[in-house]
Amino acid sequence: MFGIDRYRARLAGALVGMLCALGSAQAREIVPFSQGVAPGSIVVSTSERRLYLVNGDGTAIRYPVAVGRPGKQWSGSTEIDGKYYRPDWSPPSEVKRDNPRLPNLIRGGSPSNPMGVAAMTLRGGEYAIHGTNRPSSIGTYASYGCIRMYNHDISDLIERVSVGTQVYVTR
Repeated sequence: MFGIDRYRARLAGALVGMLCALGSAQAREIVPFSQGVAPGSIVVSTSERRLYLVNGDGTAIRYPVAVGRPGKQWSGSTEIDGKYYRPDWSPPSEVKRDNPRLPNLIRGGSPSNPMGVAAMTLRGGEYAIHGTNRPSSIGTYASYGCIRMYNHDISDLIERVSVGTQVYVTR
């Protein structure tokens, strides 16, 4: 191979390797689960950066997520109090204080809307489980306390749960 052909072959090999690595890290999967919560509940493990939807047969669907940055994390129990597709987003006061240039409202569907394609609000605060416009943040400590998911994963999860679903966030 000469010049450009060698470059193309190396690039293709690198891309295949990256896609294989990303595929396993990004995939939702069914895993053993026995934490003693009711079937249909959601458990978010902040330390693992994973969300579990409990099936009730000793398994759960595990999704990779982004969670709160140090100092922005929380734990406890709550429930889903709303489900929204292509939600508008208004930055909470703390986010606006840290980023005063943010507009007061970003319309749903905008590429700059951090809620992604869907969101489920959580009772008792300004937090949500939502999609993201920054998929590279999944698997990290990135948010102000919200739980971020890949857009295809929040689209899957929002169809599996209902308003009133119990949510447990653990450290």
